[in-house]
Amino acid sequence: MKNYLLICCMTLVLFSCHSNENQFDASGTFEADEVIVSAQFNGQLLSFNVNEGETLAAGKIVGYIDSTEVLLQKQQVQASIQSLNQKTYNVEPQVKLLRDQLAVQQIQLNNLLKDQQRFENMLKDGAVTQRQLDDINTQVDATKKQMLVTQQQINVQLSNTGTQNSSVLSEKNPLQKQVAQLSEQLSKANIINPVNGTVLTKYAQAGEVTTAGKALYKIADLSYLNLRAYITGSQLSTIKLNQTVKVFIDSGANNYREYQGTVIWISDKAEFTPKTIQTKDERANLVYAIKVRAKNDSYLKIGMYGEVKLIDN
Repeated sequence: MKNYLLICCMTLVLFSCHSNENQFDASGTFEADEVIVSAQFNGQLLSFNVNEGETLAAGKIVGYIDSTEVLLQKQQVQASIQSLNQKTYNVEPQVKLLRDQLAVQQIQLNNLLKDQQRFENMLKDGAVTQRQLDDINTQVDATKKQMLVTQQQINVQLSNTGTQNSSVLSEKNPLQKQVAQLSEQLSKANIINPVNGTVLTKYAQAGEVTTAGKALYKIADLSYLNLRAYITGSQLSTIKLNQTVKVFIDSGANNYREYQGTVIWISDKAEFTPKTIQTKDERANLVYAIKVRAKNDSYLKIGMYGEVKLIDN
């Protein structure tokens, strides 16, 4: 009788275990969208305020790389631009003198034109001679020619100075572009955190010399984690993107913590079952990878095992 009861109990336990193992449609491990932040500048890390487990906001400056050499180069180019400005010729004082002269000539011309009109009227009355009118006409023509010469002098001064200054300033444009390039390099001396998240791994320390492209730290947003699980070919037709599913993780003996998940990715290529599956027969089966996103309540961890249960939507 005792043997019979023992056999019944063992059968019940085995059935229960087998039932639990098959109540889920897929299983896998949690992962995050990790970002490796690398240096974009060569030099010594003068400051690097990053600690593993620390939460950082996107856009925060977390460190600075020594950029003294590039800063000096920028200042040198800016000094060259300033010296070019000093080489340019300011034509305004001389042009102003000629314009003042032109204005005086215009006043003289206006007075002569009045005299010309007056002499013409007086000639009709016989008050002046033709010779006197001819003298006035000659003065009017001479003044007009003087004004034309003065205007030509102004134009020549402006043209010659413009050509000279253009030659000097033509050297300025490449220097200004060089300043812009150096400014862009200097901006990369700041280490700016790209995303909101938690620092997972720190690869460098303040005081070390780094190079462009060298990894400094790894960060990920842990507010949501992705469960990378695997489904069989027969299950593929029962699942779709944005489908709501149930996600489970172990929570003590024979207990599970449940989450709501969303299917965010389904692989279009079949692959062999990962080697984490224990039996040889199961490893030989072809499966499809999926990713299920679940909101993290701090219990979900990267690398933790999780289970998926498909539900009707």
